[in-house]
Amino acid sequence: MTVDTRSRPQPAPAPDGTDSSGVPEAWHAVGAPEALRRLGTGEQGLSAEEAAARLGRYGPNRLTPPPRRSALVRFLVQFNNVLIYVLLAAAAMSAALGELVDAAVIVGVVVINALIGFIQEGRAEQALDAIRDMLSPNAAVIRDGRRRTIPAEELVPGDLVQIASGDKVPADLRLIAARNLQIQESALTGESVPVAKSIEPVAADAALGDRAPAAFSGTLVTMGQGTGLVVGTGDRTEIGRISTMIAGVETLTTPLLAQMAAFGRLLTVGILALAAFAFGVGVWLQGFAMDDMFMAAVGLAVAAIPEGLPAVMTITLAIGVTRMARRNAIIRRLPAVETLGAVSVICSDKTGTLTRNELTVRRVVTSCAAYDVDGIGYEPSGGFRPDGAADGSPADPGADPVLAEIARASLLCNDASVSERDGEWRLEGDPTDGALVTLGLKAGLDHSRTGRDWPRIDVIPFESDHKFMATLHRGGGGTRIYVKGAPERILEMASMERRPDGDAPLDAAEWHRRIEAMAEHGQRVLGIAVREAAPDQRSVEFPDVEGDLTLLGLVGLIDPPREEAIEAVKACAGAGVRVKMITGDHAVTAGAIGAAFGLGGAPVLTGRDLDRLDERGWLEAARTTDIFARTTPEHKLRLVEALQADGATIAMTGDGVNDAPALKRADVGIAMGNKGTEAAKEAAAMVLADDNFASIARAVAEGRTVYDNLRKTILFLLPTNAAQAMIILAAILAGTVLPITPVQILWVNMISAVTLGLALAFEPSEPDIMRRPPRGPGEGILTGYMIWRIVFVMVLLVIPAFGLFLWLQSSGAPLEQARTVAVNALVVGEIFYLWNARAIMNPVLSVRGILGSRPVLISIALCLALQLAFTYVPLMQDLFGTAAIAGIDWLILAGFGLATFLIVEAEKAVARRILRRG
Repeated sequence: MTVDTRSRPQPAPAPDGTDSSGVPEAWHAVGAPEALRRLGTGEQGLSAEEAAARLGRYGPNRLTPPPRRSALVRFLVQFNNVLIYVLLAAAAMSAALGELVDAAVIVGVVVINALIGFIQEGRAEQALDAIRDMLSPNAAVIRDGRRRTIPAEELVPGDLVQIASGDKVPADLRLIAARNLQIQESALTGESVPVAKSIEPVAADAALGDRAPAAFSGTLVTMGQGTGLVVGTGDRTEIGRISTMIAGVETLTTPLLAQMAAFGRLLTVGILALAAFAFGVGVWLQGFAMDDMFMAAVGLAVAAIPEGLPAVMTITLAIGVTRMARRNAIIRRLPAVETLGAVSVICSDKTGTLTRNELTVRRVVTSCAAYDVDGIGYEPSGGFRPDGAADGSPADPGADPVLAEIARASLLCNDASVSERDGEWRLEGDPTDGALVTLGLKAGLDHSRTGRDWPRIDVIPFESDHKFMATLHRGGGGTRIYVKGAPERILEMASMERRPDGDAPLDAAEWHRRIEAMAEHGQRVLGIAVREAAPDQRSVEFPDVEGDLTLLGLVGLIDPPREEAIEAVKACAGAGVRVKMITGDHAVTAGAIGAAFGLGGAPVLTGRDLDRLDERGWLEAARTTDIFARTTPEHKLRLVEALQADGATIAMTGDGVNDAPALKRADVGIAMGNKGTEAAKEAAAMVLADDNFASIARAVAEGRTVYDNLRKTILFLLPTNAAQAMIILAAILAGTVLPITPVQILWVNMISAVTLGLALAFEPSEPDIMRRPPRGPGEGILTGYMIWRIVFVMVLLVIPAFGLFLWLQSSGAPLEQARTVAVNALVVGEIFYLWNARAIMNPVLSVRGILGSRPVLISIALCLALQLAFTYVPLMQDLFGTAAIAGIDWLILAGFGLATFLIVEAEKAVARRILRRG
């Protein structure tokens, strides 16, 4: 590094990475000498005094933690829900009736739900902690002309920092010296391969991944060394801006929670109105005592409140979590299970999610032939299919001497290796080199034997400055130099091209056309060349390869799509779920991969294209475009917000810190479990254990099943609660005693939720679950048809229970016996209706069958056992005021239950016919 320090300038007014207006300065567009001048830094670095002054002015190099609510406030907020108010009211009413055990159970359910929410919210805040943990703890800095290691928190703008392979970049740097420097920036840009760095300035509006002279805080140096000028610290770094974005992103409530809140408000108003109506009728029309009517109104409210619903809802979601975990989708926030079922757009990263994150040579081009290469990943299986082959059969690589020479060069001019371990082929080394090794193995070469036959004598390592690698080998066939690198660079160094019948002058124009054709298919192109060397040559120098190379051919590499992901995208399309690819990769590559998935009806838009759009343009782009390339964290976040403003429910995938703001904002953030950063995982609601898009599609199906089962549970529980309330109201209107006492109501509610209602949580997916469109964001948890079903079934349950009670009363039966028959009439009706509820619209007999669900059969058996104890066990008779009933009574009850089942199935058939006509 050589810097002119003869006239040391004064420090810039704002040596913190911003200009006078506070806008981040494009240091990547500023030359290295100019950057040093602006920040007042010389060859000796900053003095200790100047560094201390700047540290006092700009603060330590760490991310500012956001303000947080106290644990007590976070816990109390969990109770701010209308449905919780209803449950607490139910507990108070139960306590007023003297049923302290029931009141305690209800309060226990409320507290458990609050604790779950409290724990989940605490975990969400850990996303910011995970980002702070990414920062480097120490830095090698030049101060007062000496190299020192200091805590990274003490870095200030203007410091000179040295970085080398294995280091974390401690602050945002403007590189002023670089030797073979490569940095893994996937956490910020989404690119899967390390980025080669240089010191030459680039355009001010260059995308983040194209800023070659910049090194960003928190990224990892994978190769080489460099010296950088600190231009941003703490919150003024790229990672600091993302942290600030995360802290400012509002987390949306899930569709289920929003619907349950609306449902709870409606239910509360309805229950209070009904209780007030019953109280007024009893006091002013029937002339009952106010004390008696108050207790009757309380009993009616207790009857109408579905106390077990929150617990059943939580258990249903938990069952969904377990099912998803078996399919590699790990849920971190319970409501996300159901939210997946409402997703209408999936915004997916490309690398590793839709693709395998394993570079593969897919095409080899020689002067006289071109071959498509089968197989994916690093497993050396697959053949070479020549263009123009009539039957598409594979070719023998040994039959084409040029292809065979390319395969040999791919193995020898290489520092990687692939090997099979535990049934899986794994790479050691650079992904590009690994793809070339696999190419050689597919051609039938043995890596070890080829290395012994052609041992390496010398090497020129790949460096970004000269863009090639060269190796010298001596074997039985002579002494050769093999060269691989950027195709344009190899063409500059070559004068001949290899043909099967000998060498010929290089046709550079034709080769450039071939390079462009391969690049248009999203392939990363490498050139491979050879030169014969003197038999006694012992080293390879730059003059040996700068001219007179013979071009062997081109290889095209691509990160291939996952086959199962292609099928999953098709399944999503069939389910009405759009898939959009948002990647940091280049537009051509993104377009080629997107085409394999059937995406790309509109042109690919880059981050630079998006920056030119107004608000309306953003909305239109989000709605119509399926592929976005070269995007930044701000682009991803704005795209999610635009899609949500358009009424979509969004699932967003990501693995880097750059994805964290969008993951937090999305309705369901999905992080990658294998290659995802901790920041992404903490910001997400779900983590994919296998980084596979197909797991997302399966999770969407499971989410729809969970929502289906929640609706089925509500559709099962509410008619029972409504029937109990209507029985009490009917008794008040008729001026008779209550057919069911409040304590008997609580018994029915408990066993309905704990046994029968819980069975529906285990229902498998219905056959058409992924052929339905996603539900609308404004759709209530109860449709008009479901409300009709609740009222219809309520009537079917009230008629036998109230009718049998009145009949037994008129026949002179004891009150306890009449009430016992009424309670059992309700429960038996529920048991038969449970079979109906297993499918909301489909006929149960044709879809599932009576014996199609073991949980249903178990719950029915358990419920019947409890009812027999309720009816015949003396202790239960004393607690609940019941009496034994005769066997004929059970036959009558079974007959009414069977009638309920058949009538509801008939009603479904009519509804389906009307729906088809409509």
